[in-house]
Amino acid sequence: MRMRFLIMANGDYGDIDWYRRQVGRFDRIICVDGGAGRAKKMGIVPDWIVGDMDSIAGADRRHMEEAGACFKVFPPEKDFTDTQLALELAEKEGAGEIVVWGGTGSRLDHTLSNLCSASSFALKGIKVIFDSPALTIHLVKDRLVLPGDLGDTVSLIVLGDRATGVSLKGFRYPLEGATLEGNWQWAVSNVITGADPVIQVSSGVLAVFHYKECVP
Repeated sequence: MRMRFLIMANGDYGDIDWYRRQVGRFDRIICVDGGAGRAKKMGIVPDWIVGDMDSIAGADRRHMEEAGACFKVFPPEKDFTDTQLALELAEKEGAGEIVVWGGTGSRLDHTLSNLCSASSFALKGIKVIFDSPALTIHLVKDRLVLPGDLGDTVSLIVLGDRATGVSLKGFRYPLEGATLEGNWQWAVSNVITGADPVIQVSSGVLAVFHYKECVP
């Protein structure tokens, strides 16, 4: 059985109560280093804590050790980020869907790395979503019926060289079989105008940014 995994990274979160309401939806939880502090605040004991442990507070580490979380510790001198290591672990443990909390934030390099790295898992057929109270980012390699409201802002960002056969229905600016290039993005700031809007892509991966709050 392919399971639903949650990865708690150490980026921006926002309203903690929003996350508390979602916790019961996951089969397994992985914290990325300092993300364990967020888990502690929510009363969550993850299955694993992954990383080089450079950002986890000492008290949080002791708490998680006493609670029985499994630690996978890596040296600071490594090729991959802690979030990449968490994504690899989720795949190895049988994830069919991965939801990432705290995977975006002020470190633009980490945000881009997380999205680009996660696209490789989407290409393998694993559903990947970066979620937060105000913004959900879906990684799409085939078809998505977007759970959004009329007037919501949606942007498409190509992850990789290009995405072909891109079609949009239920949006202010529809597309039919378009090719989007990674080095010149032009599908930003669309608007949902119909019920059950659909995004389709024949090849490549799209990061679908769905803003759930008003965006000017």
